[in-house]
Amino acid sequence: MYAGFVPMTFPATELTPGVAQVKTRDQVCRSNYGKNRDVPPALRRKVFELYGMPRADPQAYEVDYLITPALGGADDIGNLWPQSYSATMWNARVKDALEDRLHELVCRGDVDLPTAQREISTDWIAAYKKYFHTDKPVN
Repeated sequence: MYAGFVPMTFPATELTPGVAQVKTRDQVCRSNYGKNRDVPPALRRKVFELYGMPRADPQAYEVDYLITPALGGADDIGNLWPQSYSATMWNARVKDALEDRLHELVCRGDVDLPTAQREISTDWIAAYKKYFHTDKPVN
C-alpha cells in the first residue's frame, strides 16, 4: 500500500491533489452531473496500482473523484482515489452525501463554486461537519 495513504478517509495529496475544470456556477448547475460518472475499468485499475493496491477488492472501494464532477471536477487521475465504502464512519457513502449537499448549496447560491471545490478537496470531513452542522455522519 502507498506509504502515507489512509484508504478510509483521505487521498494522498501528492497522488490526488484534486483537479477541477474551469466551470461557472451556471455550467455546473445546468449540467447533468448530479452524481459521479462511472470511472472506466482501465482507469480504476490504474488508480489502484498508483496507490499500491493492485489486488484490492474493487467492490470494497469507490474510485472517487476528490472534486466531484457535479462541482466541476475533472476526469483526471489526479482527481481520483480509492475510498473505502465501509472501513470507517467517514467513508465513500458519507462523502457522496457531502457532494450532493455542496452541489445543492452552490446551485442555490449559498456557497460559491471555488469555495466548494477548495473545501471538498482540502478536508472533506471538515466540510461535511460544517455543511451538515454535526461532528459525525448523519445516517
